[in-house]
Amino acid sequence: MTVERLVVVGGDAAGMSAASQARRLKGPDEMSIVAFERGDFTSYSACGIPYWVSGDVEGGPDALVARTPEEHRSRSIDLRMRTEVTELDVDGRRVRALDRESGETYWTEYDKLVIATGARPVRPPIPGIDAPGVHGVQTLGDGRALLDSLDQVRGRRAVVVGAGYIGVEMAEAMLKRGFGVTVLNRGEQPMATLDPDMGRLVHEAMDGLGITTVNGAAVTRIGTGPDGRVTEVRTDRDTYPADVVVLGIGVEPETALAREAGLPVGPHGGLLTDQSMRVAGRDDIWAGGDCVEVMDLVARRTRHIALGTHANKHGQIIGSNVGGGYGTFPGVVGTAVSKVCDLEIARTGLREKDARAAGLRFVTATIESTGRAGYYPGAESMTVKMLAEYRTGRLLGVQIVGRDGAAKRVDVAAVALTAGMTVEAMTALDLGYAPPFSPVWDPVLVAARKAVSAVRAG
Repeated sequence: MTVERLVVVGGDAAGMSAASQARRLKGPDEMSIVAFERGDFTSYSACGIPYWVSGDVEGGPDALVARTPEEHRSRSIDLRMRTEVTELDVDGRRVRALDRESGETYWTEYDKLVIATGARPVRPPIPGIDAPGVHGVQTLGDGRALLDSLDQVRGRRAVVVGAGYIGVEMAEAMLKRGFGVTVLNRGEQPMATLDPDMGRLVHEAMDGLGITTVNGAAVTRIGTGPDGRVTEVRTDRDTYPADVVVLGIGVEPETALAREAGLPVGPHGGLLTDQSMRVAGRDDIWAGGDCVEVMDLVARRTRHIALGTHANKHGQIIGSNVGGGYGTFPGVVGTAVSKVCDLEIARTGLREKDARAAGLRFVTATIESTGRAGYYPGAESMTVKMLAEYRTGRLLGVQIVGRDGAAKRVDVAAVALTAGMTVEAMTALDLGYAPPFSPVWDPVLVAARKAVSAVRAG
């Protein structure tokens, strides 16, 4: 019997999920699996790094590891750690790898290839950005380096560059570590994944927590002292003292190897695949996780969204397909949640500018409500914004900012978006009710009712 060889490039969520699922379907006598990981950890939660840094998650980096290299190897997966793939020869069906410890380079042939190279933090070419004390937070190694740095600094001034998900989460982490925190945001408001009016609510809440947020701040230089360590961050308007700097500017697909091999990438730099996660135009190559673009089911165009939920799903689907089964990934609606201290932030679907870019006419509705019955102890306010298509009333997007369980209410909207529901149909949803959990009319349904009125008025 001929034994196929599956090669996986990348040992985190998508790559090792694919390898594990393929192994469930095919034993070692049918398929050999070789996986390459250039770092020190596999199958870990990068999303948990801010909460490890803050001290909310104890137990060191191991607490964020779902499956160790030894556990993967016990399942007959030849996992090669600290080994970086440096070239893809797609015509010759082989990959070149560099053992970072021994310096040895070698080729490994494959019958089927999975590319799961993830994403890399955006590091703009700013003078001083590579100075000691400036940290990204993409990997567990990054988190460990940041914590080591915090133990060395004498002052307690932290500057976070960027106010997206990573930026606001790291601002919270620095605040909990006892640092004075300044967030430098190039945009109009923090959380550019929200519309500016909803981002303003986040800004106000961050100010209330003691986090200084500066909008419209373009960083021009990171200053250093005589020892080369960071001392300040300069913008086009001001200078901010800093004992540590955390970069939360965002990530972009890590597709350099794929580009060099001539594989197709989309407008956002991610690999293009079909619904089976097979790379477009290739019968023997699959890709998943943060290095691919996915279909936006609302706007009907590809997007790059770096989330562990998608990466794990991609891996399961890829593993099924390379292992002889079948699976598809139809796309996403763009659901994401985050928090800064007790403020919860959620969105799904399109923002106003997304809807305009897609050529859609729309109406909006914004309401304020509470997460519990108003008379029930502990009721906290939340703001819900809803976008609906002009005339048809099709739900286009929802944003929520609030406390006391506000964020997970976005899941109702995510299901409605996936199902293509109208806001009028949403008002009839049979959602759970009891005073400790919701008012009689859930805030999402209150927003839907107001959106219905806006559609009719339009």
